[in-house]
Amino acid sequence: MQTLSEENYLKLIYHLSEDQTSRISTSALAAKLGVSAASVSEKLQRMAEKNLIDYEKSRGVTLTQVGQRVALKVIRKHRIWETFLVKSLSFGWEEVHEIAEQLEHINSDKLIERIEKLLDYPRFDPHGEPIPDAKGKVSKSCFQTLNEIDENTMCRITGVKEDSVEFLHLFTKIGLSVGDTLEVKSIEAYDKSLLLKINQNKQVYLSREMSQNIWITTNIKCCVFEDINKDCPTDDER
Repeated sequence: MQTLSEENYLKLIYHLSEDQTSRISTSALAAKLGVSAASVSEKLQRMAEKNLIDYEKSRGVTLTQVGQRVALKVIRKHRIWETFLVKSLSFGWEEVHEIAEQLEHINSDKLIERIEKLLDYPRFDPHGEPIPDAKGKVSKSCFQTLNEIDENTMCRITGVKEDSVEFLHLFTKIGLSVGDTLEVKSIEAYDKSLLLKINQNKQVYLSREMSQNIWITTNIKCCVFEDINKDCPTDDER
């Protein structure tokens, strides 16, 4: 059985690994956790002894198969709890992250399975993140961030990469919603800010920092918007 602290470390290592292919450094973990590198190293050494991670001080850390299973289980619980809080208890999507951070450590597979069934087996949480299934499988998607696409491109918002209260408040204040259709009218050469048309209606400017934290798809058959239990179609299937 893993401790709450170990589960948090495993989840963080998993998330950091999604954005890079190299091993995660001790300093990167220390910066994210707000603790000293020495404290992180000590923790990682103990976790390596439990076969949760592969750790070498000079090379950093990566998850073992055991560690990845635990990380995905915690992430699964977190995203199911977020979905439950929004859909069943009418919390705002900006309210649920901190609550789910606490609930994700409840060790009851039966509870999560019953909540998942109550919610009719959701595949994505309220922020558009895929929910791992009971076996740890994560749905493949056709997502990319808004700052990655070209001018005169149509796309739809599938979710957000950043789930801080401040970001979600600004997202809503601008008038954006998951599912909105966007057209990139222009991209400023100086700062890469975007001029967008939302739902063929109003136009807004969006900073690069904002756009790089919004998930979109150019695939109109994206699995987020289809009431089907399968991955997004490949280019050949569209």
